[in-house]
Amino acid sequence: MTKRTSRAAGPRRRFRAALVVLAATALTVAGCGLVSSSGTFTTGSLADGAKPLEGAKLTVTSKSFTEGVLLGKITASYLSSAGAKVTDLTGAPGSASSRQAQLNGDADILWEYTGTGWVTYHNQTETIADPTLLWEKVRDIEKSTNNLVWLPPSNFNDTYAFAASGPTAQRLKVTSLSEVAKLPVADRTFCVDDEFFSRSDGFLPMLKKYGIPYGTPDGVPAANVTRMDAGVIYTSTAKSAPCNFGEVYTTDGRVKNLDLTVLTDDRKFFLPYSGTAVVRSSIIKEYPQLAPLIANISKRLTDDLMQDLNGRVDIDGQDPADVAWDWLKSTGLVK
Repeated sequence: MTKRTSRAAGPRRRFRAALVVLAATALTVAGCGLVSSSGTFTTGSLADGAKPLEGAKLTVTSKSFTEGVLLGKITASYLSSAGAKVTDLTGAPGSASSRQAQLNGDADILWEYTGTGWVTYHNQTETIADPTLLWEKVRDIEKSTNNLVWLPPSNFNDTYAFAASGPTAQRLKVTSLSEVAKLPVADRTFCVDDEFFSRSDGFLPMLKKYGIPYGTPDGVPAANVTRMDAGVIYTSTAKSAPCNFGEVYTTDGRVKNLDLTVLTDDRKFFLPYSGTAVVRSSIIKEYPQLAPLIANISKRLTDDLMQDLNGRVDIDGQDPADVAWDWLKSTGLVK
């Protein structure tokens, strides 16, 4: 038996994450996400009927873009089904709201990204390509400075990438960014948004890493680059006009919906953004059973799955709370 648990309705807005430094300096990552009503999730029981969290009181928060809300809804539904009394604060505007709520002790559980922890929260500039090593470094910093436990990361990485339409990738015979560097100059056409174009870890350094510097006749001439809104890039890439290669996020639902081919970052330029559940240390100590329960979720999450779940919200218009519960049921974790 399941029931809808509600708290309060929140805004529905289209944008991706606004990564906000807690000192009030905003670093915006452009894109989109359709946000669910905050405080609404479905609960039932675990598949085996156990209540390992009976009596626990937990507050789950999330950022306000689609993927963050989905992860929050999945977590709220699953932990509630495990017997916890869950307060749902998903959909907090920007990173600072959800992050600050956790730092203040007003929220217990938040899904974060290792790249966000490394660059945005701790101002690190070193690019660590190994996802496990990056998680370990962020885990250690967060434990010592904020008493936050970064649980083992999931198997999805929501980072920057470049993609081409399926037919274009086949026609040009490219599967990696190194192969793009070997194409004739006329085929090296890109669509990017303004924010990514100007980032210190964005488009221009990426081209340099792959030996095709911007603004040179034998690299990527300025005329080969079209700057546009992030949301338009996906459809432009699917049409291969005005570009063969478009900037995307690896777990965006439009990657699958538009049948885009994501190119391998074979020189490991982009920082990993592995999705990771973060829990306050005092909560883990009080409820050690949380770690294996959350692992039941995280070990099942992949890029392909997140593309599918995000697409059901952003493209099909389904409510994140419904998508979260349907997925939990499909895994056999709840009933």
